[in-house]
Amino acid sequence: MDQGGFAPSYSWIGSPTQWNGTNPLTGGDSATENLNQWYTTGDSGYIIVASAMVTVMVPGLGFLYSGLARRKSALSMLLACMGSFTIVTFQWYFWGYSLAFSNTGISGFIGDLTHFGLINTLGYPSQGSPLIPELLYAFYQLQFCAVTAAIMMGAIAERGRLAPAMVFTFFWATLVYCPIACWVWNAHGWAYIYGVLDYAGGGPVEIASGFSALAYSMVLGRRQEKMMVNFRPHNISSIVLGTTFLWFGWYGFNGGSAFGANLRATVACWNSLLTAMFAAATWTLLDFRLARKWSMVAWCSGTISGLVAATPASGFIPPWASVILGIVTGVAANYGTKVKFLLKIDDSMDVFSEHGLAGIVGLLFNALFGADYIIGLDGVNTASSALPGGWLNKNYKQLYIQVAYILACCGWSFVVSAGLAYLINLVPGLKLRASEEAELMGMDEDQCGEFAYDYVEVRRDYLAWQPSKATPPGEDHDVPAGQRHGISEHSNMIEGRDPHHHEDHTGIAGDRHAVAGEKPGPPNGN
Repeated sequence: MDQGGFAPSYSWIGSPTQWNGTNPLTGGDSATENLNQWYTTGDSGYIIVASAMVTVMVPGLGFLYSGLARRKSALSMLLACMGSFTIVTFQWYFWGYSLAFSNTGISGFIGDLTHFGLINTLGYPSQGSPLIPELLYAFYQLQFCAVTAAIMMGAIAERGRLAPAMVFTFFWATLVYCPIACWVWNAHGWAYIYGVLDYAGGGPVEIASGFSALAYSMVLGRRQEKMMVNFRPHNISSIVLGTTFLWFGWYGFNGGSAFGANLRATVACWNSLLTAMFAAATWTLLDFRLARKWSMVAWCSGTISGLVAATPASGFIPPWASVILGIVTGVAANYGTKVKFLLKIDDSMDVFSEHGLAGIVGLLFNALFGADYIIGLDGVNTASSALPGGWLNKNYKQLYIQVAYILACCGWSFVVSAGLAYLINLVPGLKLRASEEAELMGMDEDQCGEFAYDYVEVRRDYLAWQPSKATPPGEDHDVPAGQRHGISEHSNMIEGRDPHHHEDHTGIAGDRHAVAGEKPGPPNGN
């Protein structure tokens, strides 16, 4: 039998083989048909790998937030990110994918339950591209929702309880993420029909996470002012590690959003790199002008904000425009970190500026620099497929289309997230914020019962340490127990007393971890 006719590279616009299967829901009966015939193994294999790359972004966010927080709350940030992944996986399988991407939901706002529990999800060409099957598309898009939820977990840093945050994540994914994803990526969504250009998630991922985190932080309240004295990230190495994981995963995030191993994926990776590096340089220089020091944290912050801006734009704009995008984003996101002070909202991890604002900048650049020849590099989308580019193609109306979409995403994300957080906070047992005592001791001890480091044991050793040699004359290293910890309330708690107790301590100087108490010596002459 002649097996010829298949070409791994194709010279026409569209999918390798036009789908003409027997079932418009599943793609056909896999017991009697080969459902793989409509796709190339290269495209499918590439998206499987890209999905794995995006998955790495979730622990990357955990390491990033862990390093940015204090040591006593480091593990809780890792657990928040990984725990949110668990919740999103269930939600996406349960009904999330169907609400975002069902073919039969035609409201333009949110899908229906045709794919509830991933039923009717198999070999039919996906909503995103005819290059990959729907089952693979559902798996890839799961990673996007998981990353978005993990980004938002930065809002709970150092004072938020984990269980209410997980409950919030489930309903947030249902009421915030799924509708916005449906608007712009579902063929029936109002933003898709309106002609919005959003390549890999400026709205569903970046604006949704940034403005939702801002809303959650508002409801949660500010950290105690006494806790903010001399605040600095506790582990820069962890920040760099998290940024590197994110950077790696973003190539799968943006490159994979071309939904095939093609030239558009390559341009998206180039644009992501260029935007990130120029944003990193810009942010670092802006911080250097103030401190006269080269900050590693500034470089990481700039890199992330650049990758964020590239998310909606990397598949639409030419590389030279990415250089401009990186510089503009570095400035906008850097100065955007001051917004939380104006609003008096404690956005602990700067999620609003680095994700919300940077995502807005990227979406606006699509209107100014979107180019049809970049869009057509995937071999599927052309100017005739309702993606005409932006001002470079004299499509001037694209600017107000992008602005309308940005306003809708911002308003919906903030209002719904704030309302949801307020409601959950009213449920008995689901109070969002930990107690003052828990905040002073750290979220690791209060919420996890485990620690990212052995700092508890180190503290024990310090309290029990005695010099091996006599103290040099004139030098006294004996630090009173009540002064061994910079925050007086913290010292009181470690000594087993009420945090607001202000009398001099005269009793046992042990702590909650079975440190042996220091017993006063016998009176002189006895």
